[in-house]
Amino acid sequence: MVRAIVGANWGDEGKGKITDMLAEESDIIIRFQGGSNAGHTIINNYGKFALHLLPSGVFYGHTTSIIGNGVALNIPYLLEEIKALEEKGVPTPKILVSDRAQILMPYHMLLDACEEARLAGKSFGSTKSGIAPFYSDKYAKIGFQVSELFGCPDALKEKVENVCTLKNVMLTNLYHQPALKPEEIYGMLMEYKEMVAPYVCDVSSYLHQALQEGKNILLEGQLGSLKDPDHGIYPMVTSSSTLAAYGAIGAGIPPYEIKNITTVVKAYSSAVGAGAFVSEIFGGEAQELRDRGGDGGEYGATTGRPRRVGWFDAVASRYGCRVQGATEVALTVLDVLGYLDEIPVCVGYEFDGKIMKDFPVTSMLEYCKPVYKKLPGWKCDIRGIRNYEELPENCKSYIDEIERELGVPVTMVSNGPGRSEIIKRGPLI
Repeated sequence: MVRAIVGANWGDEGKGKITDMLAEESDIIIRFQGGSNAGHTIINNYGKFALHLLPSGVFYGHTTSIIGNGVALNIPYLLEEIKALEEKGVPTPKILVSDRAQILMPYHMLLDACEEARLAGKSFGSTKSGIAPFYSDKYAKIGFQVSELFGCPDALKEKVENVCTLKNVMLTNLYHQPALKPEEIYGMLMEYKEMVAPYVCDVSSYLHQALQEGKNILLEGQLGSLKDPDHGIYPMVTSSSTLAAYGAIGAGIPPYEIKNITTVVKAYSSAVGAGAFVSEIFGGEAQELRDRGGDGGEYGATTGRPRRVGWFDAVASRYGCRVQGATEVALTVLDVLGYLDEIPVCVGYEFDGKIMKDFPVTSMLEYCKPVYKKLPGWKCDIRGIRNYEELPENCKSYIDEIERELGVPVTMVSNGPGRSEIIKRGPLI
C-alpha cells in the first residue's frame, strides 16, 4: 500500500512527526518534492532533529529512505545530514537517490539571495535555499540531472559552458556578481559525482518491484496545500507541487497506487514567509501563542525566524484537504491550546459584505476578513493522555468542530512533540 503524508495549510503542520510515527510500519519512505528550504522536526529516543532533505523515516533500521526525482537535491547538504545523524548515534540509514533527481547548485542559492535583495520590501520571503532558481532551470531544461554525472564527459562540459553563458548574463549585468567559470562548475559536478555515487539508483524500477512485492510505502511531502504553485496563494508559494497527486510523479509510481492520503492539519495556524493569511493574529496575543507553540516555540526549523501565527482557519484547511484528496486527517499540536479560556475558530471569510465559505483566489484573499466562532477552552494540560475518551469534554468538542468543518475524518490527534504522544481516534463523521 502507498500512503501519502501531506500538509493542508502553509506548511509547518507537523508532518515530520506523523511520518516518523507511521514509518515504523513502513518499508520505504520517499521525499517526493521540495528541497532543503523547509525542515521537518523529529523528537525521538535519539534526540531532537530538524531534517531538511532526508525523509522522516530514517530512524528505523528496517526502512529504506529515498530521495525522489521531484526533489531539489543539494548533494553536500544531504551528506551533512547523514553525518549529523551518525554523530548523534543514529544507525546509518539506507538511502537511495533517484538517478533522475536534479542537482541544486551553489549559483541557485546565490541567484535566490540576489533576487530577494533586489525585490527588497516586495520579496517572496524566500529561505534563500535556491529553490525557485533550481526549479526554473529544471523546467527551462538547463538543470543537471544526477544521471548526467555518469554520462558522456564531453556532453556535460558542453552543457556547463551553455549554462554559464546564460547565468553570467544575469549575474554580471543585473546582480553585479562575479561570472561563473565553466571549469569550476564542471569540477564541482565531478566532486558531487563522487559524493552521491554510493546512493544512486533507478528508483522508478526499484519501486515497481517493491509494489509487486507488496511493500508498504510512505510518500512524504514538504510544505502544504496553500504553498502549491497551482492551487496555493500564488505567487507567494513554493516552486514544486505540494499535493499528494504529485507524489506519484515525484517518486515514479502509478497514481492509482496511492490508497491513503493522510493530510496533516494544525490545531491553530502558522506560516513562514509572505502571503495572505486571513486568520493571522498580532501583538501580545500572537507572541504568547508563538512562544507556547510547536515543540519549543513557533520558529522556522530552517531559518529560525519567527513564524506568523493565527487561529484555526476552517476555510483554508477545508480547501487544503480537498485539493490534497484527504482520506483522513492527523490533527497536531492540540496540547498547545490548553492555556486559553476560549478558542476562536475562523469559520468564514467576509468579502465585500458577504460571508464566504470557499477559499478564494489570492487577489480576493488579500481583502478578506475572518469570521470567528468562539469555543470554550479546556484549561488544562492534555499531554500524557493516550485514550481519546479521557480528553476533557471541551477538547473533544473542539476536535469534533474541526472534523465537521473539514468534512474528513480526524483519525489521529497529536498532543505533544514526542513520537508516542498521539491519540488514535474513531471518526465522528
